[in-house]
Amino acid sequence: MDPKEKVKQDARRSLPGVDRLARALAEQRPDLAAWALPEAARRVLGAERGRLAGDPQGAAAGEAELVRRGAQAAAELARVHPARVVNATGVVLHTNLGRAPLAAGAVAAVAQAAAHYSDLEFDLAAGSRGDRGAAVAAKLTLLSGAEAALAVNNNAAAVFLALGTLARGREVVVSRGELVEIGGSFRVPEILERAGVQLVEVGTTNRTHLADFERAIGPRTGLLLKVYRSYF
Repeated sequence: MDPKEKVKQDARRSLPGVDRLARALAEQRPDLAAWALPEAARRVLGAERGRLAGDPQGAAAGEAELVRRGAQAAAELARVHPARVVNATGVVLHTNLGRAPLAAGAVAAVAQAAAHYSDLEFDLAAGSRGDRGAAVAAKLTLLSGAEAALAVNNNAAAVFLALGTLARGREVVVSRGELVEIGGSFRVPEILERAGVQLVEVGTTNRTHLADFERAIGPRTGLLLKVYRSYF
């Protein structure tokens, strides 16, 4: 067969361009988010070209089918996330479902703060730039009796900052049974390594005694780390 003739018969040549499919989506589905339509068209056409590349004798999907697929892709791109769900797991504080819902007062405070300008990083009394964490730190120290406080939004950050601040360059003693991985990305040994501390393992995977910690403590010991194991 003449190579030119083969190119002419390639089913991929009958596929519409991204702009054309995006316009068709906009005309037939005006309810969809406009920003999502070009990317949805690009993804659908890319998938169809890939399918046809693996099936040279196959026929290309018609425009109506491509629009249907594009509408699904655009809806998924624009889907609200996180979306509201029903927690029927039996676990009240479920990590994968957002843990504890905010109290009504907290929700109202968030909405009020987010809807207007605020003194987030401005000291109104001094009339100059302030510290965005000062207010929450002051309240946390009052509640806990600690000398200082810092709020972060995830456990990995809290552990990393605590280790780096209190034990950088020193040893941190951890039970072998607590060298866990949580959520597919939080691995205790890796957090210790990135914080610049030296991991000292004690005990066994199923049992660790106080005597194990006592034997491990030395001049270079910076911290004893206790890891909550119920997540895995």
